[in-house]
Amino acid sequence: MLAFDIETIGHPLEYFDPVQQEYLLRSAKTDEEKAQKINEFALSPFTGRIVTIGMSMVKETPDGTMTTQDVAYMVDPSMGRDEQRREHRLESGATAYVSSEEMMLQSWWRLLAKQPDLHLISFNGRGFDAPWLMLRSAVLGIRPSRNLMDGTRFSYSHHTDLLDKLTFYNRTSVGATRMFNFDFFAKSFGIESPKAAGVDGSKVADLFANGQYDDIAEYCLRDVRATLQLYQKWEQLLKY
Repeated sequence: MLAFDIETIGHPLEYFDPVQQEYLLRSAKTDEEKAQKINEFALSPFTGRIVTIGMSMVKETPDGTMTTQDVAYMVDPSMGRDEQRREHRLESGATAYVSSEEMMLQSWWRLLAKQPDLHLISFNGRGFDAPWLMLRSAVLGIRPSRNLMDGTRFSYSHHTDLLDKLTFYNRTSVGATRMFNFDFFAKSFGIESPKAAGVDGSKVADLFANGQYDDIAEYCLRDVRATLQLYQKWEQLLKY
């Protein structure tokens, strides 16, 4: 099994040509609305980029013990597209591989190609991480080795999306199957918030601009570890 999460940032407005800029900001009437639109660039693979892929690989040893290995794929914008990735040790002890975005995505797809039946675990992975990885790769001319969006809205294999599981595939804005955010679900099950260290998704762009790539990776891995803990709660208590 592999629990995973990605961190994304938006392109600067100047990345787009004048026609694209006008299209992207067309509905913004005030400077505040314009700033909000620009912040939302991080939500689409057509207006942003992936800066970190965090993962926790779960393996079973011969004696039945479960072990986990945390790994982060990180982007350093100073590295060339085809420059070989370099290995780096994070303060938490996790291994990080630093490269360009293109090389990072190629590494991700190689990992999945080597293990085609690898079961993925995510929170809203079908709504965000999976399509992001596939579409951003395509934009960069990289063909995904696996269709992460295979199946249907209610039936898909080799992937447990905990947001689907905890809402019984019936996401609503109120009621028993209300779609809470990850932080709220985690705390509800007694899991420490990944944001407890003071970093959340809204700070990723500034951290990246300041060259604090390790801080982004550590935050992403905290999300991944909490996702794995939430999966274990669901598996023990709600999986049939």
